[in-house]
Amino acid sequence: MIMLNHLYVPITNEQKCLIYNIDPSSGKLSLYKEQSFTSQPWQVCIDPNYKYLYQTIRNKNQGGIITFKINQQNGGIDKIGEIELKTTAVYITTDRTGRFILCAYMIPGMVTVHRIKDNGTIDDKIIEEDIKEIITSNNYKSNYQIVSEIDAVLICSPSPQHAQQIIECAQVGKHIFCEKPIALDPEVIRNSLSEVEKAEVKLQVGFNRRFDPSFASVREKVSSGALGDPQVIRVTSRDPAPPPPEYVASSGGLFLDMTIHDFDMVRFLSGSEVTEVHAYGAVLVDPDIGKAGDIDTAVISLKFANGALGIIENSRKAVYGYDQRVEVFGSKGTALADNNRPTSTIVLNDSGTMQDKPLYFFLERYQTAFTAELQAFVDAVLEDKPTPVSGKDGLAPVLIALAAQESLNSGKPVKVASV
Repeated sequence: MIMLNHLYVPITNEQKCLIYNIDPSSGKLSLYKEQSFTSQPWQVCIDPNYKYLYQTIRNKNQGGIITFKINQQNGGIDKIGEIELKTTAVYITTDRTGRFILCAYMIPGMVTVHRIKDNGTIDDKIIEEDIKEIITSNNYKSNYQIVSEIDAVLICSPSPQHAQQIIECAQVGKHIFCEKPIALDPEVIRNSLSEVEKAEVKLQVGFNRRFDPSFASVREKVSSGALGDPQVIRVTSRDPAPPPPEYVASSGGLFLDMTIHDFDMVRFLSGSEVTEVHAYGAVLVDPDIGKAGDIDTAVISLKFANGALGIIENSRKAVYGYDQRVEVFGSKGTALADNNRPTSTIVLNDSGTMQDKPLYFFLERYQTAFTAELQAFVDAVLEDKPTPVSGKDGLAPVLIALAAQESLNSGKPVKVASV
């Protein structure tokens, strides 16, 4: 969450929130302070007047919200209140007036609204009678009144809403950037893409890793022929901490939630389609993920239309940080992209070799990529050219993920359906 010249980043498994200063001229981040918690921080929001920060927390069986007062001089935060919740709120936001706070949960359809007191703290009483007031206060009608002035829409809402919102935007002639996935059902995706094609608008799907400079460089080496014929594509993707079980239960599973990025990466790096997958999975990180019906560790073998082979390795928890590496091995050589680190310094002495751990948080790791993908979308709209990540690119990883899930269930290789 950004407040003027400060960025607040909750680090769930380390029970702390990182506060960064933002350089107003360059946009670069510098760590100012670490705020520790006795529980795991989850989501943050800031009131419209930038006076208070609200931080959701989660324990094993319940959650809560902590209220902090923001120091207007240095961005520091001081705790002034806390309320308990029956479960973890995965999204919170205040209304435009700063008088109410809305909490959304992984339980389908569960939303609660609390009143914010004059001193910025939250009343723990749920006020269902005021929900209608909160919704109407956002004044959506005024947004539709200026719809003719809007050229493009960025869809970053919860995943189940993506497909319908794509259709609605296309029907009013708006170009669309949509975060992945478009949907978890291939037919729903195809229906959305049909509406986009019918409306003759542009659609870009948010697979940001393609825009990472190192990964893009590996792709350039493949496409230029510098590596010869691609033979083996390897992707290692490990998160620094597992998501809560409530999230896992409605995420679609590891393959559709996490590995979907890696399925896109192997298509991007190889320049070829995946034709067959054989997936292995286990619960090695968090037993609660297994109880929620998912896995937290996986190895997937892949075959490509160009004859190459692929390997994807996933884990929901790497204790040393956000582990993101790729390699393409070809007939003329190999290209590797290693992890990004705070510095490139390597120290060698009589104790061994030391270097910084990988960047911990995905916003830090892919900061450049997020900027580049949005710039590419804007360029495509302004210059009337194809988007670099099409609707087809949004459909293909979902088909691979569904084949991987089928393979995991059956224990056998599975052919991937055609786009």
